[in-house]
Amino acid sequence: MTKWHDDDTFWEQMRDRMFHHKRWEATSVEIDHVLALLNLPAAATILDMPCGPGRHALELARRGFRVTGVDRTVAYLDEARERAQEAGVNVEWIKADMRDFHLPGMFDAAINLFTSFGYFEDPAEDRQVAENFFTSLKPGGQLLMDMMGKEVLARIFRERDWHEEEDGTLFLEERQVTQNWSWIENRWIAIRGRQRVEFHLGHRLYSAAELTALLTSVGFTNVSAYGSLAGDPYDHTARRLVVLAHKPE
Repeated sequence: MTKWHDDDTFWEQMRDRMFHHKRWEATSVEIDHVLALLNLPAAATILDMPCGPGRHALELARRGFRVTGVDRTVAYLDEARERAQEAGVNVEWIKADMRDFHLPGMFDAAINLFTSFGYFEDPAEDRQVAENFFTSLKPGGQLLMDMMGKEVLARIFRERDWHEEEDGTLFLEERQVTQNWSWIENRWIAIRGRQRVEFHLGHRLYSAAELTALLTSVGFTNVSAYGSLAGDPYDHTARRLVVLAHKPE
C-alpha cells in the first residue's frame, strides 16, 4: 500500500487546503522573517526542499536569490513552473524525493518549512534527510526548519476538529498521539456536496531538544530554537518550532 507521503492523489486533492490563498498572501512576511534569521548575502544560493508549488521559492527568487526547489509531486512542480513564468523569475525546479536528493557543497542556505519533516515511519529516513541537507550546504551554510513542535502540540492538542472551507467544503480532522508522544496519526475527511474523500496520514513529532540532537548528530553546530519564524523564544508561548542550524566552516 502506498504511503500517504508517496501518494500523488493525496497531494493533489489536498492542495487547495494546504496552499489556499491566505497562505500565499502570508508568504512575503514569512520570507521577511526567514531572511532576518538567515542574514544571507545578496544572490545567495538557497535550497527549498520540499518546495510544494513554490510558495517560498518564488518569493526568494523575486528578491534576487538563486533558488532550487525540490519536490516529489509533479503537479506541484508544474504549478511552480507556471507561476515562475508568470512572475518572470528563474528557479531551478527538480523532481526528487528528499530522502535521495543532495548536491554536495552547493547551497548557502536550505529551508524546510511548513512541517515538511518527519514524514517517514523509519527514523533512519529522517536522519537521511538531515544528512542530505548537511551535505548540500557549503561550509558555513545554514539550515532553517519550521514545524509543529511536540511541546506546542501538547499545549494546543485537540482530538477532533471540523470547519467549513471558503468553497463550502466541510473538513473534519481526527488526531491520535501514539508511540510515547513520538508520532501523531491523522484522519482527514473532506466533504463537498456528494463528494467525500478521506486520507490517513502520520508523522514523527520532535521536541526542540530531540531535533537539536538529530541535527547535531549529522554534523550541524550552533543549533538555535525559536517559537516562530519571527524569532520569538521557544517557550510556553511558542506557536511553532523553528530551528536554525549551521554547517561548520
